[in-house]
Amino acid sequence: MRLDSRGDRGHPGFTKEDCHVNWGERTVTCPRGVTSPPWKPTHTDGHARFSVLFSRKSCRACEERLRCTGNTDDKGRYITLLPQPIQEIQTQARAEQKTKAWQQRYALRSGCEATVSETVRAHGLRHCRYRGISKTHVQHILTAAGTNIIRLAQHPQEGHRTTPTTRFQRLCQQLTDGTRTHDR
Repeated sequence: MRLDSRGDRGHPGFTKEDCHVNWGERTVTCPRGVTSPPWKPTHTDGHARFSVLFSRKSCRACEERLRCTGNTDDKGRYITLLPQPIQEIQTQARAEQKTKAWQQRYALRSGCEATVSETVRAHGLRHCRYRGISKTHVQHILTAAGTNIIRLAQHPQEGHRTTPTTRFQRLCQQLTDGTRTHDR
């Protein structure tokens, strides 16, 4: 058993990846060996999905029920599957995201997203004060420059660090030191 997609909040449980999907018989077998009845096709938001519902009786008798489903209403486990090719791609992508190499590549994007988030939330980048492309462009340039000035002012001089470094600061330091290589 491992943490599921909710695992970042500390909720243990079985994931879809822990279950065995039999695409031919249209059933799912949980890690405890319980097999679901054949699933039913559904359309959620106009997209094809498969709804897998384990029987209440089999889930009630299971000693892992509270850790598996998290519900106390004696309901059976409910799983939503995507069509087989898409589900397999999603499963493969989720497994890849747990590797160290993927997380290191994602660190650069994470730093970029943090910068965009800061300029939008703290400095109002999406709310333009001017009309026209040229004036809007000038505002964006000045906002970016202002963000850099604020970050530089908050950055203590060498040897006088009083707060722990953020992931973005470590990334910038790696890029300036040349210890980080680009994957291109």
